[in-house]
Amino acid sequence: MHRFSELVLRSTTFTLDSLKEVESNIIELLQTSGSTDLVKNLQMIQLQKAITAIGIFSLFESILQDGLACKNGFDKAKSIIKQSGNNLLNNRFEDFICAINVLKHGRGRSYDTLVAKSSMLPFKIKLPGSDYFDEGDVSEISTLIEVNDDFVIDCAKLIEEVSDEIRKVRSDFFS
Repeated sequence: MHRFSELVLRSTTFTLDSLKEVESNIIELLQTSGSTDLVKNLQMIQLQKAITAIGIFSLFESILQDGLACKNGFDKAKSIIKQSGNNLLNNRFEDFICAINVLKHGRGRSYDTLVAKSSMLPFKIKLPGSDYFDEGDVSEISTLIEVNDDFVIDCAKLIEEVSDEIRKVRSDFFS
């Protein structure tokens, strides 16, 4: 099998392209109908994007744990990245780990961490007191992180970058 880090962007792009095709068809149908089912289908697409982001990151964590022979794959990966001196990558990785935690668990430490640096994040977080990312967007689902195509692609690209950085230090790492 090819490395997960080589397949994840390809898989993610395939999923998003498929969803975009369905979304385009739904938007076209919405031009002549305000059907609740069509709106639910748009929300389903947004939900699928969140599930994809959570899924690829969760699978990556298990691959890290196995490939690095450790109990906490993310912590071990961050430690290796810090050793390599790539602080920018380490900080981005930490931000996305927090974002995935917020998607999975809601408000908590990860949410508070992201709120404190919300203006510097490469994605949107729903700040306390906010009800919507884009009021009036019928496709929006109830998440604290805006999971759009860019967010999902950034997750996949980050997995590639983290894997590449780990292999610089640990040539035996297969991900």
